Amino acid sequence: MSYKILIINPGSTSTKIGVYEDETQLMEETLRHSTEEIAQYDTIYDQKDFRKNVILDVLKDKGVNLSDIDVVVGRGGLLKPIPGGTYATTPELLEDLKIGRQGQHASNLGGILAKEIADETGVPSYIVDPVVVDELQDVARLSGHPEIPRISIFHALNQKAVAKRYAKETGKAYDELNLIVVHMGGGVSVGAHKAGKIIDVANALDGDGPFSPERAGGLPSGGLMKLCFSGKYTQAEIGKMINGNGGFNAYVGTNDMRDLVKMAENDPKAKLVMDAFHYQLEKEIGAMAVVLGGKVDQIILTGGIAYNAITQETMKAAVDWIAPVTVYPGEDELLALAQGALRVMTGEEKAMEY
Repeated sequence: MSYKILIINPGSTSTKIGVYEDETQLMEETLRHSTEEIAQYDTIYDQKDFRKNVILDVLKDKGVNLSDIDVVVGRGGLLKPIPGGTYATTPELLEDLKIGRQGQHASNLGGILAKEIADETGVPSYIVDPVVVDELQDVARLSGHPEIPRISIFHALNQKAVAKRYAKETGKAYDELNLIVVHMGGGVSVGAHKAGKIIDVANALDGDGPFSPERAGGLPSGGLMKLCFSGKYTQAEIGKMINGNGGFNAYVGTNDMRDLVKMAENDPKAKLVMDAFHYQLEKEIGAMAVVLGGKVDQIILTGGIAYNAITQETMKAAVDWIAPVTVYPGEDELLALAQGALRVMTGEEKAMEY
């Protein structure tokens, strides 16, 4: 039996939707929302009906009949820390999305919209591997001071999806493998996957770990403290330095790896930034190899920057002595969400309880 799946992935100024039959895409649309449209609403939750009506109008225009949909899945938001998996949209989960348990983000609307639309035709609705997936081993939670514990917020959806893809393609079980997954996009995250759990990873939302095109990474704490109390910057400005205007943006004024590669051909500073980007990621891979006791089955490079040939060649040369390297470039979030719902619908996995 095949399943038709409606996927809803809200972003700050857009909503991506897709319709899949099992893992085959039937439709994909990115619905753009102007700054003026979004500015009408005081909170993320207040945008719910506006976004829902836009989604339903587009589905109608595309000839998608909701009565043909078997399951609706939304992008998970900033919930409480939870293990990875596919979660039914229960009242408690929906309430935490509404209030923004760990913060307000457009992705909080994913599960809420999925539930409302699914209820109209009586089909199930889910979220899959939200950014707050937390499977850290206890020893990884200590940072050096109890006031500032290490927190797991990262690219869980794509990390889990490519790890399970590798397992499936090699005929192995995900929970039997030790993997290091390197997500490289606007933010970066390097996860140690052991027996089906990501037991160590940095807080990519706050820009911890290696620096990225937009995030500053783990800055020297003494220097950061002095900057914070220098009187030169507000808290909001410091926050933007760390997440948004850090990384490539801070050094060379672009957040596009393609631009950096072109600049590096003639600009020694840009070349140094590119080399340092690879260097920090390679160091993090080495650290995660230690976390896994040196027993690494595969290293996986993913995210938009994984398309870059220089990145592929440089990082493979640096780390393939640890384990073989597989590259799954890009980040197909709609497919990953569809696959999460499909695993539950087919009985491959059980829905998790929030």
